[in-house]
Amino acid sequence: MRTVWDAVGDGSFFCPGCGGDRNYRRLTGRRRLTVLGVPLLRRGETGPVVECAACRVHHAPETLDHPTTTRFSAMLREAVHTVTLAVLAAGGTTSRTVLEAAVSVVRDAGLDDCTQEQLYTVVEVLAADTGHGSGADPAAEACGPTLAIELHEVLSPLAPHLATAGRESVLLQGARIALADGPYCPAERQVLATVGIALGIPAEDTARLLVAAARTPS
Repeated sequence: MRTVWDAVGDGSFFCPGCGGDRNYRRLTGRRRLTVLGVPLLRRGETGPVVECAACRVHHAPETLDHPTTTRFSAMLREAVHTVTLAVLAAGGTTSRTVLEAAVSVVRDAGLDDCTQEQLYTVVEVLAADTGHGSGADPAAEACGPTLAIELHEVLSPLAPHLATAGRESVLLQGARIALADGPYCPAERQVLATVGIALGIPAEDTARLLVAAARTPS
């Protein structure tokens, strides 16, 4: 039995075999019975599969669901930035200490050119979103429904690709900003609770982490 492969697409993906970003070909195959190299009978189709251009190993198409390293880094930066904006929108931007903590968190995530003025301006724009939801989402009144929805849209796709420690780290970075000027205010707690939900962290674990962060000296 031999399989004749036809390329039906290509692109970049994270190769589990190589452990890094590689080019790939998406292949579909046709099985044939051959004798002495001469094809005699067709035996149906197989695939599709994803073939790494580097190691030539075939992987299941579901491999493409895993983001590339480049895409994953961008998703993580966007997640930290969105959480930062949500916490600032809930707690306010009048404290320079809070803005300094927010800039530090965002820069550590890879947005090196972020400034206090940029964050302040974006949060002021978000403050114009004064709509109130029906109460289904705990952050809807804290930072406006648009940003609450964005938290879920940005964090939920990222969560499956983060280990537990990674998801908790994103939450704790938001807590660090909220605690920069003192204890959590109710709106900040609500926003951080929504961050935990979007990241798939159980509510009891979110509460535990927020308490522990508040007890840790800054």
